[in-house]
Amino acid sequence: MTTLTSLKKMVIAATLAITLCVAASIPTAEPETRTSYIVQGASFDAVLAAVGEFDVEVTHELGIIRAVAVNLTEPEADRLRNHPAVRRLYGNNAVAAAGKGGGKKSPPPEEEPSEEEMPGDGYSEFPSLVDADLLHDQGIDGWGVTIAIVDSGIYSGPGISQDRYGFDRLKAVYDATIDYEYVEGGKGKSKIDFAEIDIDESGHGSHVAGVATSGKLSNVGKYNGIAPAARIVAVKVFDAEGRGTYADVIRGVDWVVENRQSLQIEVLNMSLSAPPQSHYWDDPLNQAVMAAWNDGIVVVVSAGNSGPDAQSIGVPGNVPYVITVGAMTDSYTPAVGSDDRLATFSAAGPTYEGFVKPEIVAPGGHIMASMEGTDKIATDYPDFYLGANFFQMSGTSQATAVVSGIAALILQMEPGISPDAVKCKIMKGARPALDENGNLAYSIFQQGAGMVNAHDAVFDWTHDCANNGLDIEADIAGTKHFGGRANQDANGNYYLMGLDGYLWSNSGVDSNGYLWSNGYLWSNGYLWADGYLWTDGRVDANGYLWSDGYLWSNGYLWTNGYLWTNGYLWTNGLTETMSINTWVDQE
Repeated sequence: MTTLTSLKKMVIAATLAITLCVAASIPTAEPETRTSYIVQGASFDAVLAAVGEFDVEVTHELGIIRAVAVNLTEPEADRLRNHPAVRRLYGNNAVAAAGKGGGKKSPPPEEEPSEEEMPGDGYSEFPSLVDADLLHDQGIDGWGVTIAIVDSGIYSGPGISQDRYGFDRLKAVYDATIDYEYVEGGKGKSKIDFAEIDIDESGHGSHVAGVATSGKLSNVGKYNGIAPAARIVAVKVFDAEGRGTYADVIRGVDWVVENRQSLQIEVLNMSLSAPPQSHYWDDPLNQAVMAAWNDGIVVVVSAGNSGPDAQSIGVPGNVPYVITVGAMTDSYTPAVGSDDRLATFSAAGPTYEGFVKPEIVAPGGHIMASMEGTDKIATDYPDFYLGANFFQMSGTSQATAVVSGIAALILQMEPGISPDAVKCKIMKGARPALDENGNLAYSIFQQGAGMVNAHDAVFDWTHDCANNGLDIEADIAGTKHFGGRANQDANGNYYLMGLDGYLWSNSGVDSNGYLWSNGYLWSNGYLWADGYLWTDGRVDANGYLWSDGYLWSNGYLWTNGYLWTNGYLWTNGLTETMSINTWVDQE
């Protein structure tokens, strides 16, 4: 016998079944795809208000370039692109660093080894290659100078969390990927003990920090970094795979500039690179980097590991103001100078705007520095993990850290000098590679002024040889942009307009070694490092205007590049990439 309750249950079940069938028969709309964009306006407040008119998520506030990052559908992007308060829309997406290999998992970190157990001959003793060790003996070790390292994070490895005197060196740690600043203290939910910090899953950031600042191990004095008493501010912008976004990196630079005064940041190390997509002044990361330089921070960036061909300099290395660094190697014989050479992976200039890049080169072959054995790079390349949390790595990333350390040494000796003055001193102290006849062994588009020398840079008192003819404030404002002297002739050779003796056929890099000497006489000083007004922001018949009124009627004759439609490659669907420099073989 069916009860009333049972009957009610049967009716409810039948109703639910009918409802489910009807619901299943109704087509469901697919959610619209959203893509991350960087939206830039005439002012930060104006662009924020413009974006506020839409029901969209703001993921990054990028005041340093008057922009925000937001997730937009295609119709929303089209509407914002035509908004009167919006200047430009840039794509924003992540990319993995290329060249990562596989391999077995590294052994766990060992205890600090004895001197006999440490790696010895065959590993680059880079401080002695640039005469930084001579300065350490005089107490010139970066004391009182803070270097901000925008990279994959940091951990409390050998010589990183404490300086050569045993003092804590980490002043601040910021994760730009999640917009979170760690607070020193060791207790509480929001606090962390900087002496035990570990927010570097990649290992790249810790390695770079070790090259720039590592204090010597207690029993192995020769493994100092370049500025072993300098302080560190660590800014995380990359994940374990070395991936980040333009917005993450720009937010990291923005945070550095915002906190420059309170943290006394004087040097910014950026061992990262991306392919150029436009003129240097239109790239949003370059705009942030120029703002940092204009705010008084010495910005040191890598040329990139995409060499050796011409015009392979990456972003932000193509910014004319900053110090762009290529790499050399000692060929595993640090005591023998005659076989030193340019690293084959080191990117070369000129830039598409005609600037000579890199400005200098520094040791970047088989550099030994701190990295945890469990970090991604160490586990991907276990053959180069040396034990005791040390790792051997090559790249312009490491060369860049060397120069950041030298900038700290200079600023210890001459506190408060401008970034332009620091750049000038570093270039003046550099030593070009020469052949047996005293001629340049490499083009200036490959080696710039030559290999950096810390001792000569610190004790050179010239301040006015870099960035002459440029106007960074006008460049940032968009009222003036600049070009360099480099051009290309009809035969494909690169040369400097108005200067003789600097012809380069893009012949690559051979395996011969050369002496890096300071005996070379640069004709006309460093005029090739100057800038001249770019007349209309494009390459066309109006061309290029020298400061003395000479009109280069045909503009730049680039035969293998500069194919950007209307001067840019920023398109609706393009994703702008950013990552740590790609892995390269040891040299």
